[in-house]
Amino acid sequence: MLRRWAFAALVMAVIAADPVASGFARTVSEQLPVVDGSRFAGLKWTFVRIKYGSYDTEGGAASRLAYWDEPWAIDAPAAEQNLSRRIKSVTAIEVGEPIVLTLDDPRLWEHPWIYIVEPSNLVLKDSEVPILREFLLRGGTLTFDDFHGPFEWQLTERQLKRVFPDRDIVEMAPPHPIFSCFYRIDRYPQIPGLGSFLSGRTWEKGGFTAHLRGILDDRGRPMVLINWNTDMGDGVEWSNAQEYQGYIKWTAQAYQMLINEVIYSLTH
Repeated sequence: MLRRWAFAALVMAVIAADPVASGFARTVSEQLPVVDGSRFAGLKWTFVRIKYGSYDTEGGAASRLAYWDEPWAIDAPAAEQNLSRRIKSVTAIEVGEPIVLTLDDPRLWEHPWIYIVEPSNLVLKDSEVPILREFLLRGGTLTFDDFHGPFEWQLTERQLKRVFPDRDIVEMAPPHPIFSCFYRIDRYPQIPGLGSFLSGRTWEKGGFTAHLRGILDDRGRPMVLINWNTDMGDGVEWSNAQEYQGYIKWTAQAYQMLINEVIYSLTH
């Protein structure tokens, strides 16, 4: 137990301090939050994981029996539990318990931020397309995470074009304010999945360069945040695993980027 608490403290120290790796070197003062977390008092946020339909390799509807076998459930429940605790600890945002919803659940409209993991597996029902479009146009934010390479990009883009056939997907990079709304982040991070990390690389499936992309509303607000060629979910899922201490630096960067994405979505 003492080891686990010590490891958690070490992770927090890395998050607050300077992760010296991959060009992310900065002074401790530069790495601290740009704004006081108490300024977000009154905001509410819940990690809402979206349960979605997908297809098996034969093109038919997937019918897996085990919850954990479903692609929409990857990294759950540790990823949302860890991120929720971290946002609660570094800001005054009122953080709810993580939940799982489908897009046609009436409770969707009670939450401003939703998360879809491995979106290359996503197949939207015809009835879900207008719901998602309306949710985003009303001010909601959808975050995609953990998909890699050109083939998975094409599959994901195909679903997004069903929702917004007339809107472009744009690149988002510093100095966009999403990179400075809480932590100062100089460069978008490529977070390796744990399997890639253990293989000594940060990329997978030909996704050599990480990108943050988005779809904007008429005011220029990103409605969809697309984390491509990076695995933020693994970064936060494994943050308490003391057996992978070399993974701490990636955990720190994943927390910083995801926290910035959440805070930006709540304040813009």
